[in-house]
Amino acid sequence: EALCRAVVSADPDSAAARHLLGAVLHDRGSAFVDEAEACYRRAAELDETASEALADLGALMQGQARLLAAEDVLREALARRPSAGAWNNLGCALRDQGRIVHALDAFREALAVKPDFAEAHSNLLFCMQYQSEVTPEALLDAHRDFDRRHCAALAPRQPPPIRPLAGRKLRLGLVSADFGAHPIGWFTSSVLEAIDPDAVELYAYSDRERIDDLTRRMQRAVPRWRDVRGLDDETLAGVVRADGIDALIDLAGHTARNRLLVFARKPAPVQASWAGYVGTTGLSAMDLVVGDRFHTPQAEDHLHVERVLRMPHDYICYAPPPNAPPVGPPPALGRGGRVTFGCFNAFAKIGPETVTVWAQILHRIPESRLMLKCRPLADAQMRGVIAREFAIHNIGPERLDLRGPSAHGDLLAQYGEIDVALDTYPYSGGLTTLEALWMGVPVVTRPGRTFAGRHSFSHLSNVGLGDLIAGDFLDYIGRARALAADLDQLAALRLALRPWLAASPVCDAASFARALVDGLIGCHQRRTDTKV
Repeated sequence: EALCRAVVSADPDSAAARHLLGAVLHDRGSAFVDEAEACYRRAAELDETASEALADLGALMQGQARLLAAEDVLREALARRPSAGAWNNLGCALRDQGRIVHALDAFREALAVKPDFAEAHSNLLFCMQYQSEVTPEALLDAHRDFDRRHCAALAPRQPPPIRPLAGRKLRLGLVSADFGAHPIGWFTSSVLEAIDPDAVELYAYSDRERIDDLTRRMQRAVPRWRDVRGLDDETLAGVVRADGIDALIDLAGHTARNRLLVFARKPAPVQASWAGYVGTTGLSAMDLVVGDRFHTPQAEDHLHVERVLRMPHDYICYAPPPNAPPVGPPPALGRGGRVTFGCFNAFAKIGPETVTVWAQILHRIPESRLMLKCRPLADAQMRGVIAREFAIHNIGPERLDLRGPSAHGDLLAQYGEIDVALDTYPYSGGLTTLEALWMGVPVVTRPGRTFAGRHSFSHLSNVGLGDLIAGDFLDYIGRARALAADLDQLAALRLALRPWLAASPVCDAASFARALVDGLIGCHQRRTDTKV
């Protein structure tokens, strides 16, 4: 940053220097985004033919959930000079708006310009998960194509050494940019704490920029914590090899800031994908994908490149937040019986089918309302977008309560304003479903055909809440109506949900940790026996 500022001071009209300073400030985080934006804009003014600064500006705005404005900037960048980066960033902005088909087209354009653009290809694969018409077979083929295009050439000439575990601990490493207040943190922290240190040496390879209380909690559980920000994939793979890791876990899949190209280099003899993605990674170098009988039934093992490491219950383990407020009564009791439905899932999950079904529920329950809460709804333009979607179904804005993001404790408290939570389709809620249950709010779901569509199915099944799982949309509507029709029963259920969840396998970190480690050791032992 200091060097960039010195160059800008010496040459204020250098578009390249302004752009680079903007990129450095952008990387520094939220406290610097206003100055970063000003730098990007000035760079674009200084060089009216260049598009790179505008492409980065669009990414910054997309990260702030200023999605429609980001789209405008990115289309200007493409009009100046088409680039793979601008197409990729446009795809992200369109995906977050819920315009999935258009987002997929943008990611494909990025790959047409730059066929080896692994980030855009990962974004394409992740975006496909939001399509209701996509088949598991199509997802498998698309993920295998990623492996062929980006990973095959990275496979090492010599496989990593396999050291027998007799007389020593398993060396287990985890790779993530999301060690903290993120679904990954809430799904893995209690497991890391529960892993037996007499049997396992834990290593974390963290790309995380922001350190928070949950990050610090995880750092206390993992004595060998590596800050790997800034390391390229080859260097990080070398660090893993030097540490002698026996089993390496990926916690990102094809989501943002993933390190799949590290795993493609096979730095550990056993490699597994867990918690961060929704099904197969497609990587031939990935040995295992962690699932359960709800997400990954045995009849669908052929839909994964990896062998399925099937957990006894849920595929993750939930660590309830210590700052959660107490559970209160159903808000309808204080509103003259008027029921509030709600959903805090990502905006991209609220597809046309979901809007249609939710509108039918609102029509069938007079005076009911729907609260939606997610980052894009902080933008008045995006609130207008969703309001127009419901207006098509004759649901007026007075029936909608649209809210943007808030601090985690406040988000949890706002579940106190919801009577019944409605899950999305075809991409189900994961952490949102568990947080709703922890706050006493039942969640109605319709499972989908893919891993992404079965999160709530698994969570509810493992808590013993099968009555909340619908077979089709008509059943989904009926179950939501039944909950809203009996407020006394709803009040009793509300008080029972937190204790039920706490006592369920979903929160049993000790059992989950044993099953996970046993599965990894079993895979390692099979590799050792094969080598012998």
